[in-house]
Amino acid sequence: MTETPYDLTIIGSGAGGGTLAYALADWGKKILLLEQGPYLPKSTDNWSPEAVFHHSRYKTKEKWLDIQDNPFSPGMNYYLGGNTKVYGAVLTRLRKRDFENIQHLGGLSPEWPISYEDLEPYYSTAENIYNVHGVQNEDPTDPRETEFPLPPISHEPYIDDLSESFKKLGLNPYHLPLGINLDEQNPRAGKCVRCKTCDGFPCLLDAKSDAAVNAVEPALKQGNVTLIRNAKVLRLNTSSSGREISSIDTEIDGEKRSFKSNIVVVSCGAAKSAELLLRSANESHPEGLSNSSGQVGRNYMAHNNAFLMAVKPGKPNTAVFQKTLGINDFYFNDKSGKYPLGNIQLVGKLQKGMLTAEKPWVPSPILGYLADHSVDWWIMTEDLPHPDNRVTLTSRGDLKLSLKQTNTQAHKELIQTFSSLMRDIGYPLILSQILGAETCSHQVGTIKFGHDPKNSVLNEFCQSHDIHNLFVVDGSFFPSSSAMNPALTIMAQALRTGDWIRNNYENL
Repeated sequence: MTETPYDLTIIGSGAGGGTLAYALADWGKKILLLEQGPYLPKSTDNWSPEAVFHHSRYKTKEKWLDIQDNPFSPGMNYYLGGNTKVYGAVLTRLRKRDFENIQHLGGLSPEWPISYEDLEPYYSTAENIYNVHGVQNEDPTDPRETEFPLPPISHEPYIDDLSESFKKLGLNPYHLPLGINLDEQNPRAGKCVRCKTCDGFPCLLDAKSDAAVNAVEPALKQGNVTLIRNAKVLRLNTSSSGREISSIDTEIDGEKRSFKSNIVVVSCGAAKSAELLLRSANESHPEGLSNSSGQVGRNYMAHNNAFLMAVKPGKPNTAVFQKTLGINDFYFNDKSGKYPLGNIQLVGKLQKGMLTAEKPWVPSPILGYLADHSVDWWIMTEDLPHPDNRVTLTSRGDLKLSLKQTNTQAHKELIQTFSSLMRDIGYPLILSQILGAETCSHQVGTIKFGHDPKNSVLNEFCQSHDIHNLFVVDGSFFPSSSAMNPALTIMAQALRTGDWIRNNYENL
């Protein structure tokens, strides 16, 4: 069944698609928002470490294949709001140098087709939409020239002591830019209760600034956006010329439905957006839609990530809302001052139920003691684009993620450097774990933007070079990953793309 045509259809409601729906909701055009999942259910499981981590209550049950064709469970969450329902809400801008060529220990990070200045006004708008708290000029790498929309989330005493210890070592700890509905001067005015279950958990109180709460729900109130949930998009079809998307085939609650739309925006996340374009191959596009460059699916990146637990026996960590501090002193410099290493930031407080999911063979009392006496960090180094790190489809139609990590020596150096610092301030036991391909939380690349159609898929406004009414607005467009959480940059580019679509719709 083919439906009444829409002016614009967005496939996916996360940081990219949800923000774009918000940006265009007051445009007066007829907009369709298709989301593969339902509303994320609210229950006490939202705050249960055992349910969320040990039993993977909200993670997709689908399987992908790794580079050796072994199935694995990707860290994906298909609900209204996408992965922002469970992200840590650290909303950081890329640094100005991140948009330029940067030489890393493991190779070159390529420049972007746009500059920081092109995104700056949209960063500011996105920070207002998503209630970002922070302190200007506290982090010496921060490019911003204006105050944050909201004051920083305060450190609890335990974290304050950590911050002072780092300052005595000559470092510049800063308050993490967080998107949270919290008013510390008037607690009743906000939703956040500063609990332990923010990072990696869905928020039972809707206090975390996710795409469903802060973007999609306000967009729906405008009256021009139609949301259909449980809508799995099967393929995109093109006209006989191959120059435009003619229809969208879906399956909604078991029923096949087809939609027509003047503009189609794919916002499924870097891996799934590439999968959809590849799965939609036809006679005009035998290698997949918008793939004349051969770049669709290539250059997958998701950061070099590691968890680090620094344990101080005999001194319990009294912090409840731990995730308020970051360190960027090694972002552009290693010990030699020559190569970038990356970002260090606190994560939400690890709890015993979270550790049992990873270390089920370790006795529970030991895990409980470690969790109670640790301070917990996320160590992040830029992974570099490589054409063979890619998303493909097998002959059976399964999604395959072939990934060999890049720039690993720099990541190991950052872990070693920070471990030494933690020992210097009194944490003798350091436990770290480098995360693998299944993490997926910072995935970017696969459908990069650029000026030259021969080696990029999209133009600087995320419009396909090959198909004039097709856009891809999620982390896919990144030509490099930087070492910053990507969500705010995706949101800012969604707003920028929305402005461009408004101004050029009649010519599309």
